[in-house]
Order: sequence, then C-alpha cells, then structure tokens
Amino acid sequence: MARPFAFNPIDPTVRRDPFEFYVRGRREFPIHAHEEFPLSLFSAFRYDDVQAILRDDGTWSNQFEPAFEGTPLADAPRPPAESMLALDGDPHHRLRGLVNKAFTPRVVQRRVAQMRSYASALVDEAIETGEVDLVQALTYPFPVQVIAEIIGIPREDQEQFKTWSDRAVSNLGTGFFQNPSEEEIQQGQELLTEMRDYFAPLARERAQSPREDLLSGLVQAEHDGSKLSYEEMISMLVLLLVAGNETTTTLIGNAALELMAHPEQMERLRKDPSLLPTAVDEALRFASPIQFDPRRATREVTLHGCKIPKNSIVLAWIGSANRDDEIFENPDIFDISRKPNPHISFGFGVHYCIGANLARLEAEIALEALVSKTKHIERSDDALLPLHASPVFRSASRIPVRLLPA
Repeated sequence: MARPFAFNPIDPTVRRDPFEFYVRGRREFPIHAHEEFPLSLFSAFRYDDVQAILRDDGTWSNQFEPAFEGTPLADAPRPPAESMLALDGDPHHRLRGLVNKAFTPRVVQRRVAQMRSYASALVDEAIETGEVDLVQALTYPFPVQVIAEIIGIPREDQEQFKTWSDRAVSNLGTGFFQNPSEEEIQQGQELLTEMRDYFAPLARERAQSPREDLLSGLVQAEHDGSKLSYEEMISMLVLLLVAGNETTTTLIGNAALELMAHPEQMERLRKDPSLLPTAVDEALRFASPIQFDPRRATREVTLHGCKIPKNSIVLAWIGSANRDDEIFENPDIFDISRKPNPHISFGFGVHYCIGANLARLEAEIALEALVSKTKHIERSDDALLPLHASPVFRSASRIPVRLLPA
C-alpha cells in the first residue's frame, strides 16, 4: 500500500527540509490536490510544469480574488490601485513598461561604488565584533540601504523602511492555507495607510524637484502616452520596497549558509572570485529564496490526470523545480561553478522579477566582501535556526556566526 503524501507547506518540519517531499512529488504526485485547507488548492512540483504555469498568464492568473469567494479575504478592502504583481495582460504590461522607464540600468550602476562601500563597512564591523547574527549584521541592513538609496529614501528613515517590509511579508502567502483574522486584515490596511502617508509628500517633492533616484523616475515616467496615477505609484513603491530587500536578504543569507555547509566551495570562491556570478546563481537554485509562486486557474485544467477546477489556486513549487533531475545534473550537489544553470528562482514569463539583476549584483557584492575579508566563517552554535515568518520564503531570520579576519 502506497504511503500517503503528507505534504503540508506550513508545517515547520516540512519547511525546514522539503526536499524529500519534492522528490516524491515530482515522481509520484506531479500535481497534488490538498484537502486540508479552506481553498481549492493544488501543488505542482516538476520543472516543466512550473515553467509552463508561470509562462501562461492567460490560463494561470496572478489575480486571486475569485478564489477567495466565501472567505474573509473576499470582503477585505481592496487597495485604491492594484500592485503590478496582481495584474495580468495589458494592465500588467502598462505598469511594467512604466517602471522599466524609471528602473533603468543607469539608476543601479551609478550606485555600485556606494554598494561596495556599504557592504565593506558592514563586514568590517561584523569582523570587529567577532560573533554576530549575520542577518542583523549584513543580510538585512545591506539590501535595505541599497533599495532605500535607489528609491530615494532619506538615510534616517531606513529603519522604518525595514520595519514596514517585515510587516508586509509577515503574513505573505498564509491566506492560501488559513483564513486571516479581522485583526490581521485591519493591520494590513493600517500598514498600507502608513506607507501611503509617508510616500505622498516625497512624491510631491520629487514632482517639483526631481533627483537622480527611482522615485523621481516613477513620477516622470511615461510609456505609450500613459503615466502612473498617484495610487499606482504608491502601490509600485510598496512592491519595490518589499521585493527590493526581502528576497535579497534571503538570498544572501541562504548563500552564506550553503557556503558554510560546503567549506570546500567556500575555499574555491576565496581562491577564485570570478566564480561569484555562478556561485550566486547556484545559491538561487540550490536554496531558492522563494519556494512557491501561486497562480489561479482561469478555467478548468487537467494536468497529469488531475482535474483542477476553475478558480483553484496552484502553487508552482520553484524550490522543487530547481532540484528536478530531469533538468539539472546531480541536482542535490551544491556546485558554485555549475553551468548551465537554468533555475527559475526569479520566476518566468511576463512576471519575471524586474529586479533580478539588482538582486544578483547585491548578492555578489555582499559575498565578495564577506569572503575576501575573512579566512573562516562558521556557525557559532548548532541550534535550529528560526524560520522566516512567511511560508513563501525558505530562510532563517537569525544566523549566529563566528568570523575570523583574513
């Protein structure tokens, strides 16, 4: 008799080590119907299926409202303007075109020297301390400093910036597994109000006196005769705030953990810094920061003999797809020189992460500083690391380490 497939994405034990479940999912349950959650919910595990789902925004939508009918989320107030992530088709194309006008390579490249200075200073301070929480010392402050600088947030406001981001992602994805409380819905509304109240005067100031920052670019951006409305700009800033630091914090932390777990790879990187780009891509594949990307079926679909009703949610498991042995040779080996490496950690198709190049650059800069300035990095205890609050992410919220200077 076949063992039951007890894959519960919010079980902490599963979240810590999901890979045996991913293997069984790919081999035996490529499409798995969940029965323990309030929504009609399915999981997809194979690379080809995940990629196909992310590619086809006609069949698999990022607009989730119809799936929540009959739940508290159906009656929750909607934001005045939807995020670009929650739109498909022409509305998404329009907003993406506008942000591309503002989020240019020049906006990023003119800050590379400053990024290196930030990372160097943070690592120097951590080494001087000796034993630190790597999250607090590097992986969280560095991306916050970078995205805040790129957007145009004053230095004195950056701590508030991170607090907002933490609050925004604390319940991210949980609505697929459990109904939120009225208090949680209210807290989400209060957060959006706080952020809109903060950004409003900054946007007005940039309209009068533009600077060389992303906020000014968003105020001025025009694409095919269209400009961002005020509420669209606020939604875009909220998205960039969260996406611009949370995933990068997770990427840098996961990369550091894997390098510590594979000291021979750490030494390879110390001896050959030219491996940084492939090392970052391997960290993205091997320890995918975002484990799943959800989509709503716009029509009834049958995959691998499993009928998925219209308005069901399918979780496309990026973390599983990136370990698929049909695509990757020796997928469970961490190899910082892996080529080719067609991971899909930044998504695929029209919703491919708009900040992918920035995230890669930040990770390379942070790891270069960490590896070049130390001769040894190790965990300072062997306690279980606390998990990220959101099931979307697979990362640790605290990483105690001991650093020995080079």
